[in-house]
Amino acid sequence: MAQFVSMRFFLPLSLLALLLMVPACQNEAQVAEEDCLPTAYDEMGPFYRANAPIRAKVGEGYVLKGQVKSTESCRPLPGALLEFWLVNAEGLYDDAHRATVVADKKGHYVFESNRPTNYVSRRPHIHIRITAKGHEELVTQHYPEKGQTGAVFDLVLQKDTL
Repeated sequence: MAQFVSMRFFLPLSLLALLLMVPACQNEAQVAEEDCLPTAYDEMGPFYRANAPIRAKVGEGYVLKGQVKSTESCRPLPGALLEFWLVNAEGLYDDAHRATVVADKKGHYVFESNRPTNYVSRRPHIHIRITAKGHEELVTQHYPEKGQTGAVFDLVLQKDTL
């Protein structure tokens, strides 16, 4: 009789647990969808120059890293090209502070530079142009937080609709 009683309570509790898991799974799906919203465009500025050298370091003191993903199921974009340009320690744009980084097989990238300084009346920033096959080009900027020596900046590209 004791086994019958425990099963009688076990089955409704199992059913309740299963029903509680369904909304949790839906919430995870919603979070994943929200995580895959395309990264916002932010002006290219007048100092972009194509064909920056392939290198992951143009200075020391600030490390920017992240993952390049697609809006299509949040899948990583291996081989995405990330072009970076920023001002030097004197607040001037130069060729020594331009780089192209290729995302690894999981879409990850790492870029090291000096900590950007203010430029004219703008707060410190790093320009980024990202291209990946089958996706729209993205131009955006990263704004370092005061006092930080690095950041994680994931980038989500819009699937090409053509």
